Amino acid sequence: MHRAWYFYSELHIENCMYVGVGIRNEILVFFLQCQGIEGRKPMLAWTGFSLAILSLICLSRRDLALGMTVASVVLAAFTLSLAELGQALLATIADPSVLLLAGVVGLIPMVGGALEVSGQMDRLVGNMRIGRKPFLAVSPALLGMLPMPGGALLSAPLVESGAGADTPADTKAAVNIWFRHAILLIYPLGPTLIVSAKIAGLDLYQVILFLAPAFLLMFVLGYLFLLRGVDGNIGYKGRFSLRGLLTPLLIILIAPGLDVVVKRAFYLPYPEIGTALGVTVSFVLAVAVGRLRATDIRRVWQKMQPWKFSLIIFAMFIFLNVFNLSGIPQALANINLLPVILCVVVAFALGMVTGRIQTAASIIIPIFLYRYGTMSSAVFAVTYFAIFLGYIITPIHPCVSISVRYFSTSIAALLKRLSVPVAIAVLVNLGIAFLII
Repeated sequence: MHRAWYFYSELHIENCMYVGVGIRNEILVFFLQCQGIEGRKPMLAWTGFSLAILSLICLSRRDLALGMTVASVVLAAFTLSLAELGQALLATIADPSVLLLAGVVGLIPMVGGALEVSGQMDRLVGNMRIGRKPFLAVSPALLGMLPMPGGALLSAPLVESGAGADTPADTKAAVNIWFRHAILLIYPLGPTLIVSAKIAGLDLYQVILFLAPAFLLMFVLGYLFLLRGVDGNIGYKGRFSLRGLLTPLLIILIAPGLDVVVKRAFYLPYPEIGTALGVTVSFVLAVAVGRLRATDIRRVWQKMQPWKFSLIIFAMFIFLNVFNLSGIPQALANINLLPVILCVVVAFALGMVTGRIQTAASIIIPIFLYRYGTMSSAVFAVTYFAIFLGYIITPIHPCVSISVRYFSTSIAALLKRLSVPVAIAVLVNLGIAFLII
């Protein structure tokens, strides 16, 4: 005898449970009944979530803030009332930590822009006086600290001049992408890392300690597969200037330095206050040392477009608040998915599909938090690194397409050059995940 099929269009239970439907071969079909989607049709909720993720993936390629906003509206339309949507919006704009974070993330590119316009970044690169291999690793990394769309165009000319004509075009493109982004794993002023740590509720500098091995692995793999065959020296122009080397370094490093000191020395109601103070001092120094006038600052503002970075923060936390109220996290938490698969395989795939670390992190981290309660710094590092590896190899990533175009190579040649080091890094990350998760 077959058991009866039970369909539930409305969910009215308080605690999450499964309603099993058995058939002859004992396969069970489960309908999730969760508190978060109480009173709503589960199929409608899943449809809304699917459409929200699809719109996020499609639109975030052009504008991440727009993609997040549209995804929030789509998900809310299927799962929330207008009052609940208003609650999510109010929770975002009334949160001082979100406001501070939005200000910080908007000011960080202004620091980089001020260094660029004043010529301080050129002085820093020109006074390093190191060999060709270290130059190819360090110079893209230094310019990688300037968070701006299409920033690979800034480091590409340095790679071109440093590598020389005898280096294959696909190698130069790979070097530009690999080392430009590797530093972002440990750079404390990287907006993506700051926001991801905030979502996970973790201390930024503790997270960086756990990401340091991933950075070292990237450096070693980059040397072995990208730089080992590069020979020769670089002919620097002009005399060495210690001041030209140390001044921009001080401006860059004073922000995280002040952030750490203030957070350790004083009780802060919101940790972002320390970060805001450090970044503000860094920006003031960049303006003062560079002797920038109001017209110069306006030019930096127009070029770096800091408001776009701030809007990303607001849009991201609106999406997270809508996501948490929708009941989808509770339903996802009951899917029988190994945490290793979620944190490595799914994370890597989302990094590739979205071409954005922030987009993938804003999906993976809340699901993990709801299912397991907390995310340790070690698990965060594994998850973030998996997203990062998918992000640096996908053609959707703007820096990939820009580098291919600049160095006159092809996507296929670039991916072939990057595939082995990325595969090794993914396997190492997967092995570590099995040990710690």
